[in-house]
Amino acid sequence: MSARATFFVRGRVQGVGFRWWTRARALELGLVGHARNMDDGRVEVVAEGEPAQLDRLEALLREAPSTTRRPGRVETVVRHDAPAKGDRTGFVER
Repeated sequence: MSARATFFVRGRVQGVGFRWWTRARALELGLVGHARNMDDGRVEVVAEGEPAQLDRLEALLREAPSTTRRPGRVETVVRHDAPAKGDRTGFVER
């Protein structure tokens, strides 16, 4: 069963390789979606896949200190869940 989660990540997460790192972790977890910079300095991460893998991605986004060499500094992560749309392939940086 697929699910969808949107994460809004606040901190020093733009211009440090955070979207690239997020893409790599999402692909390792078999997720599809995107990570994009927002005008207010946050990064929006939209991911679809198995619920357990979405939970794992959230744990990696929140983990302090990071065991996977996550770049930047994450202050907060807000998660919104929704039904999967099934309209994505791959995981891209926007």
